[in-house]
Amino acid sequence: MSTSTSTDSATRTEPQLKPEERWRGRMASDNDSDLPIDESKPMRREARQLLGSLLAPYKKMVAVLIVLVVIENLARLSVPRMVQVGIDHGVPPITRDGDAHVLLLVIGALCVIVAVQAVSRMFFLRQSGTIGELALLELRRRIFRHFQRLDVSFHDKYTSGRVVSRSTNDVEAIQDMLENGFDSLVTAVLTLIGTAILLITLDVELGLICLVSFPVLVALSAWFRGQSSKTYREVRESAALVIVQFVETMTGIKAVQAYRRERRNQEIFEEVAERYRAINERTFQLVAIFMPSVKLVGNIMTSIVLLYGGWRVLHGHMTVGVLTAFLLYLRMFFEPMQDITQFFNTFQSASSALEKVAGVMATPPGIKDPEQPKQLENVRGAVEFDEVRFSYVEGRAVLPGLTLDIPAGQTVALVGTTGAGKTTIAKLMARFYDPSAGAVRLDGTDLREVDQPQLRRHVVMVTQENFMFEGTVADNIRFGKPSATDAEIRAAAEAVGADHFIDKLPDGYDTDVAKRGGRLSAGQRQLVAFARAFLADPAVLILDEATSSLDIPSERLVQRALETVLADRTALIIAHRLSTVEVADRVLVLEHGEVLEDGSPDALIGAGDGKYAALHRAWVESLA
Repeated sequence: MSTSTSTDSATRTEPQLKPEERWRGRMASDNDSDLPIDESKPMRREARQLLGSLLAPYKKMVAVLIVLVVIENLARLSVPRMVQVGIDHGVPPITRDGDAHVLLLVIGALCVIVAVQAVSRMFFLRQSGTIGELALLELRRRIFRHFQRLDVSFHDKYTSGRVVSRSTNDVEAIQDMLENGFDSLVTAVLTLIGTAILLITLDVELGLICLVSFPVLVALSAWFRGQSSKTYREVRESAALVIVQFVETMTGIKAVQAYRRERRNQEIFEEVAERYRAINERTFQLVAIFMPSVKLVGNIMTSIVLLYGGWRVLHGHMTVGVLTAFLLYLRMFFEPMQDITQFFNTFQSASSALEKVAGVMATPPGIKDPEQPKQLENVRGAVEFDEVRFSYVEGRAVLPGLTLDIPAGQTVALVGTTGAGKTTIAKLMARFYDPSAGAVRLDGTDLREVDQPQLRRHVVMVTQENFMFEGTVADNIRFGKPSATDAEIRAAAEAVGADHFIDKLPDGYDTDVAKRGGRLSAGQRQLVAFARAFLADPAVLILDEATSSLDIPSERLVQRALETVLADRTALIIAHRLSTVEVADRVLVLEHGEVLEDGSPDALIGAGDGKYAALHRAWVESLA
């Protein structure tokens, strides 16, 4: 009973909004102006350019496809005409004198036509499938490459669920269009034009009567296209929200269960899922109006043609073969409307997906490489902050004007309260962000004048997450230097003391670390991260809360590894645990982005009345 009560009370503390109000709030947060791109804004021109660039390398193959589809449709359109010839010119000789020569020629011609249609269709499907898959492969490569190039600021705002939606759900919608959509459209257009011409050619009077329905079909198609364009864009947005909510809930399932958020998250998910259902239902309603309307017009015209055409046959103004061919062509004339409907469905869905993908692809990285980057040679590791200003939110400066010199080879520890600017300094040094004013320099060179691949070779940041990728222990250490040999990997592990636990693993260096390193303890993951950094051998190493999640025995192991990792290189250490700070040559005490104290650990402790001395006394007392 107590559990139920606490859960209910926790739920009741949240504002009780109507479902539509919660949904509007959800939509506002997902399309807010602080997102890196506005996903509610149509990107039609960018989408067309993206699709054109994907298909551009296959112009010759596309030209072959056009020829094949024309041949196929010409063959298909000639079938009713051959039926008319067979009835009017092949059957009468048989009834008069038993001569089946003409009918046999017609049947032979029909066999050839059907074979040509089948072969051209087969080659078309193979060729179009190849082009579509190659274009999709290039699109997936571009999306993955671009997401990796986009800066940390973008990924801080653009949720992982949206990343998944762009790279899977939206790409699949584009795949449907490339595989089926264009084929349906081209076939439908050629059929409409071809049958219209043939209807007029067969019988002008009946043909003109049939074409009276054409404006009605155009009006229906225009209405459907206008309505479906808006609806399918909402479908893509709703689908993305469903994926976002699902991915983020499952990713943070520990926090969800720990804070009893299952009910609330279920409510949010059901709201977005219900919205997705309602919008999809609206698409079915549009089809339910459009398709029967087209069929109704087609059936009315067929009845008129059959009635008037039959009267003309009875009075000798038209042959039975012409009427038969006319009815076959009339059926072919209305059938493409179904294909066009299907194409509209596919096209609108793919267009919305293309617009969203194009929106991401058109987003430039916030951290840009210079056109002519400077080359860093014999990097020593001297770091300088020159009147650096930075803010995450306009008008709220995190660093109001930091000036700081870190000589090459010095280990500097940053301490201070949460929000003092410690991690911001680290991110600026690693160039995950650029300062809004001032400059960060490495050996006197502004980081903005150096390209990122070169900078990443000399500046490495190790965070408290110590992210482990799926694969073996050796693979995760090699991440610091992809070309490293097995001997180099072992040497790096031995240097930081990671070899002791690695050798005890079931398969040693070939042991799979499992998802996110779940097979390793926090201390073991930290040692692997240090081995990775040691192997990368940067001139500047940044440690952001590297020991914050470790127990005392693990911390001691890491402390010994730190001595090896930090030797002969510039290091910036961010830590709340003063045991980690003790290895530093210099300590900076920060508050609101400004340096309050600067000196060696012993000097600051000896001062007795400073903030660092107070922190040290509190730490010593906590150990006692």
